[in-house]
Amino acid sequence: MSAVEIFLDETPGEVRGMVVRDGRFDRLLIQREDDVPQHRLGACSVGRIAAVDPALRGAFVDLGAAEPFGFLPLRKGDRVETGRKVEVEVAAEPREHKGPTLRLTGAGEGEPRLLKPAPTVAEMLATLGNGAEARTGAAAIRAALEAEEEALAPGGLFAHLGVRLAVERTRALVAVDIDHAAAAGRDGRRDKGRANRDGLMQAARMIRLKGWGGLVAVDLVGAGHDGAAMLAAARAAFGTDPEVAFGPVNRFGVLMLSLPWRITPVEERLLGPDGRPAPETRAIDAVRRLRLALAENTAAPYLTLRCPPSIAARAETLAARLGPRARVKADSTLSVGADIDEG
Repeated sequence: MSAVEIFLDETPGEVRGMVVRDGRFDRLLIQREDDVPQHRLGACSVGRIAAVDPALRGAFVDLGAAEPFGFLPLRKGDRVETGRKVEVEVAAEPREHKGPTLRLTGAGEGEPRLLKPAPTVAEMLATLGNGAEARTGAAAIRAALEAEEEALAPGGLFAHLGVRLAVERTRALVAVDIDHAAAAGRDGRRDKGRANRDGLMQAARMIRLKGWGGLVAVDLVGAGHDGAAMLAAARAAFGTDPEVAFGPVNRFGVLMLSLPWRITPVEERLLGPDGRPAPETRAIDAVRRLRLALAENTAAPYLTLRCPPSIAARAETLAARLGPRARVKADSTLSVGADIDEG
């Protein structure tokens, strides 16, 4: 059984949960205070059918929150019409400017509204952590920062496994490239199989960490694969979720599978349209680093966070909740990062 650690970081403006398995980040859960409650995974609401789209085989549902409306896929035999009230649960959070995907749970009554909030990050960690106690404080703050860095990375070198991995998301699919160069004196065929098994495990972990779903194409090391062995390795890596669909290894050495979407991808949470950290992310991360400094330096009467004027106002509002030892100063000499000065 894998060793599991869980971390809970509650920084003003945002709560993060991190799951670590066998020393590597496996999950990064993020909830922000300005999230639409009706759009979070697992939230239950009464909604009103705003429109039915036969071409998409679904309906758009007003949940009593801001647009975009939720999307309710319709199964054969489902009968809905505009204006009807339904009870629904969020099966997948918003992504790519689309609203949440919903699951029909029954007929609804009354005005569109939230019936049951989504599980909190702490509640999700309790489920994922197999009973492990969540670590908080400085250790959780560092874990939040490190998990963010890894979740936004496109892959990496796993030298201890002899595997180099690239994991990239396009509009059509998630592309995974596993590379391995066999060392001299080792059995190349056995090394190829081991590299593919290890690469699949790390690819699955990174995809979970990033919060991705959809079609996945994995370019395996080498050619002439044992299809049954690779399918078994993929099942071991990606788990037993009944919504995961596996395809065979094709003649080009590519293994295909499909993963369900569940949460908003990490990069959509944290980055702006230009691919750089959004202003809200920069403000929250700056305050997170200030929290860490306050926890590690208890002797200073106060610590001052110097940050660019573009994020100083938001950071000051958040930092005020840390107490009188936390101060914020706008510094026009800083364009991106933030510094912390001792009081």
